[in-house]
Amino acid sequence: MNKKLFTVVVFAKLNTKRFFRDRLAIFFTILFPLIFLFVFGGIFGGNTAPKFNVAVINQSTTAFSEEYIETLKGTGFLDISSVNESKESVIEKMNKSQLDGALILSEKFGEVGAGGYPEGDVQLLYTQNNEQATRTLEAALTAVNQEINSQFVPSVTPITVSTATTNSDSLTAFDYTFAGLLGFAIIGLGIFGPVNVFPELKKQGILRRLSTTPLRVWQYFVSTVASQTVIGLMTMAILFAVAITVFDLVVVGNIFALVFFLTISIMMILGIGLAIGGWAKNERQAAPLSNIIVFPMLFLSGTFFPRYIMPDWLQTVSAYLPLTPVIEGIRLISTEGKTLVQVAPQVALIGIWGIIIYVIAIRLFRWE
Repeated sequence: MNKKLFTVVVFAKLNTKRFFRDRLAIFFTILFPLIFLFVFGGIFGGNTAPKFNVAVINQSTTAFSEEYIETLKGTGFLDISSVNESKESVIEKMNKSQLDGALILSEKFGEVGAGGYPEGDVQLLYTQNNEQATRTLEAALTAVNQEINSQFVPSVTPITVSTATTNSDSLTAFDYTFAGLLGFAIIGLGIFGPVNVFPELKKQGILRRLSTTPLRVWQYFVSTVASQTVIGLMTMAILFAVAITVFDLVVVGNIFALVFFLTISIMMILGIGLAIGGWAKNERQAAPLSNIIVFPMLFLSGTFFPRYIMPDWLQTVSAYLPLTPVIEGIRLISTEGKTLVQVAPQVALIGIWGIIIYVIAIRLFRWE
């Protein structure tokens, strides 16, 4: 084996062993993204319809009112926390946001009217700050009442609504979030890893001693990139496995295309960490600079919410951030089944950023 290549392999093995001996590094690289995955997966991963927590104040004594309440309990979108609680107590809970609303059945609710069937009015009580959710609840209750009314009074519906599928899947909230979480994991691995390690190695004098050896900067960089990329792909595999098993993520893209894209993404982002960690003399220099670079990308690159909700000018600016093509490419390949040819703009942007970043990283690197 070539001596230069042998040196790279040796240091790659040393870096990998150092990582798995560092419990803190394992936590922030693997376990920390997993914690975020479970948190956001619990929020966005479900496909169940929204539920409303309401109270029912039944002022009627008819049997139909009791049947109506049982019908509401069986709808699936109502969680009736109490029945016949005092109005004052219910309003107090609504003011504290413990209830989404209250249903008040009038005294004559369910009494048989002139038409020979039960009649009545349901009053939906809500607070002003909960108006939007109340409109959704009102529409759902109207649908329930229409179904009940049709049992007594048949109605003619000359205008109807039909549905048709586009035969394609749209992205769910969890699909957007998961791609962002992968970007978050890559940021943690690629930037905070070297930023935390390099200043410590300088402080201990390890890099200064290495500078007296035939080791070159490019060899040290290549060994670090190789080891960290392998660790990063392992982390990605764990996140995918959990998302598929626990949150029913469906990966529709080609697995080899996805692995290739993740590899170049990790390598590019890792260059930022190498540049910051290689330049900084200590943690006091590295930490502020890394935060200045990382936080704008986390908030503007679509990590935790889609970029399309941003103003047009901000979408244009954020499109050229290093993390943006990473998250967009992961999302397009894994959830939309795009090929590498179709994500060529993202691949090209990652390549351009990679060249710029590594040129800067090599020029700024200091052994001490």
